[in-house]
Amino acid sequence: MKKQTVQQFFSAVISLVIVIAAYAYVVGGSSVFKGQMEGKTIRARVLSINNTEQVNATGEGNTVKISFSAQALSSELRGKTLEVTQEIDKSYAFSPREVREGDKILIEAYTENNSTSYYFGDYVRIAPIIWLGAIFCILIILFSKTQGLKTIVSLGLTCMAVFGVLLPAILDGRNIYIWSILVCLYITVMTLSIIGGFNKKTLCAAIGCLSGVFCAGLITAIMDKFLNMTGLLEEESIYLYQLYPDNPINMKGIIFAMIIVGALGAVMDVAMSISSSLFELREKSPNLAPKQLMKSGFTIGGDMMGTMANTLVLAYIGSSLTCVLLYVSYNANLSQVINKEKIIAELLQALAGSMGMLLTLPLTSAVCALIYYGKEKSNVSRQDERSAR
Repeated sequence: MKKQTVQQFFSAVISLVIVIAAYAYVVGGSSVFKGQMEGKTIRARVLSINNTEQVNATGEGNTVKISFSAQALSSELRGKTLEVTQEIDKSYAFSPREVREGDKILIEAYTENNSTSYYFGDYVRIAPIIWLGAIFCILIILFSKTQGLKTIVSLGLTCMAVFGVLLPAILDGRNIYIWSILVCLYITVMTLSIIGGFNKKTLCAAIGCLSGVFCAGLITAIMDKFLNMTGLLEEESIYLYQLYPDNPINMKGIIFAMIIVGALGAVMDVAMSISSSLFELREKSPNLAPKQLMKSGFTIGGDMMGTMANTLVLAYIGSSLTCVLLYVSYNANLSQVINKEKIIAELLQALAGSMGMLLTLPLTSAVCALIYYGKEKSNVSRQDERSAR
């Protein structure tokens, strides 16, 4: 057990070094995450409301202008009191609420002719999420102890790989297909080695997981030939496509990355569950034949598949529920609704991910039967050799 703990520790360290090196390689020459934007963002706390007035009161275009004082909580202005303006256009259905004393906000600072003006940017919302994340981590450690700590480490490295490597690689114009596959490979090997250590159980799970993700990606690539998709699923997709006119981002590639990264978690869960179950079954029943072991994997996987497929489908439907409701409300014709590219993309995600997960079951079972049986066979051969001597 001590040897396995050391292996898992070094696996976490090596994984961290790899993701940092990949981040440096991808982000090194680009402007991603370097804050090169017009204006400057300052975190602040509202001290007092100085004045509220209504301007441009013509027809429906009523704008409320609020002047208030705020104390800077970041940058070189930390501790200083700033005079800030918030303008709210009431013609919009969902306008931000007026600031109140004590609110933590983001201020946008703009300098022109050696004069700096401060405007309300948005409310600080990350703090409650951080607290919720801390509670989540505490609960994991309380319920799972050491295994929970490994889960938190692997989850952190996964987020670093996606947000620190994959996203900058896409924005930097690199090949989305290659980088999404590399990130999936990294997440699979890193997660399974940290959680399970270096053993045959982890090896089988990794092979099964990568095979399932490969199948999901292959299905996506094949279906792209028949669906005539552009990759412009929503308004944000259009903005992203127009971001670099000389070298536009491959929007179809983003759909491919979306599908394999989205399916990776569920596929990994299935692969590890099958591998672990068959490993325990093999340990408890050493005389079990490979064919029987594989059949047991199919039976276990069949019970898992129903709920796991629901997990993927419901996750995709839930994430696009607003869009689906909008299409349904504006299109009475069901045929028009289901043929929308956004809906087709969600269905492709659900079906390709579920099929990748489904194919993971026999692939992992077959790999387990081969590797676990090979181990047992070699042990039996050694015992026979000793008996002969």
